[in-house]
Amino acid sequence: MDKLAVTPGEPAGIGPDLCIEYAQQAHDFQMVLLADPDMLYERARLLGLPLTLIEFDENAQAASGSGTLYYSPVPLPETAIPGSLNVNNAGYILKTLDLAIRGCLDNTFDALITGPVHKGIINEAGIPFTGHTEYLAAQTATPKVVMMLATDEMRVALATTHLPLKDIAQAITKDSLRQVLTILNHDLKTKYGLACPHILVCGLNPHAGEGGHLGREELDIIIPLIEQLKTEGFNLTGPLPADTLFAKQNLQQADAVLAMYHDQGLPVLKYQGFGKAVNVTLGLPIIRTSVDHGTALDLAGTGQASTSSLDYALKVARQMSKAKKAQH
Repeated sequence: MDKLAVTPGEPAGIGPDLCIEYAQQAHDFQMVLLADPDMLYERARLLGLPLTLIEFDENAQAASGSGTLYYSPVPLPETAIPGSLNVNNAGYILKTLDLAIRGCLDNTFDALITGPVHKGIINEAGIPFTGHTEYLAAQTATPKVVMMLATDEMRVALATTHLPLKDIAQAITKDSLRQVLTILNHDLKTKYGLACPHILVCGLNPHAGEGGHLGREELDIIIPLIEQLKTEGFNLTGPLPADTLFAKQNLQQADAVLAMYHDQGLPVLKYQGFGKAVNVTLGLPIIRTSVDHGTALDLAGTGQASTSSLDYALKVARQMSKAKKAQH
């Protein structure tokens, strides 16, 4: 039975709600929340939902049934009030992540699914934090990771993530693109079970540079690298203009798309599957998926938040875990 570690994220947000709501349906795996059990019981009371919590013991026989969740206790410094951020609880969020990461590294857990956090409140607590992706990379001593968002219909990885537009061209080098494509190709094989993944590569400039008339990055960097990687066995097509790459007939022939920057690829994916997408961190020694939305403080404790993204994050984590186990 799969053992999936879940960090509900910001305790004042909708993360705990989603876990409790998800647990109301029958599921054939152990969903282990790294969280404060008192907070979970209180949130279930607010939502008017039944909840049975079982402290996780990897050596014990797993129970099942709707309304049942496992937990590893991480005490909150102060009571979490839905919708109200508390700087004194910021350190708790990172403690839940640290415990989950350790459990994945030592194979106690098969995968990690992260709920939404509020970066601002963590930074206000004096803790430098730019996001889950960077934190996971640092805590697992991973030099390079790749952000990929996925729905049932497409996977979009990013060559660069959260950069101002004016800095993107400078950040795209042969070395950085080689690293990203190598990680993407490797993880599509090992974590998705694809024997020879076909990757479509976006151009950086409009019309993929139009032969150098709209920028030389394609001619000087992207095309030479693609040609080199093809000789090494990579199955790549591109660079393709982003305005036509996402046509259905192209996507039907591809396993993933590599976009050059955040807002080149993600608006298309989120238009196609917002609320039903998953964020995957590639390159890590562990499997990590995440919901594709924020903390939604105004919905916390109301029962109005949708579990669709958490559903998909759990589903993808299980698929990746199965593919990874099949490699061994």
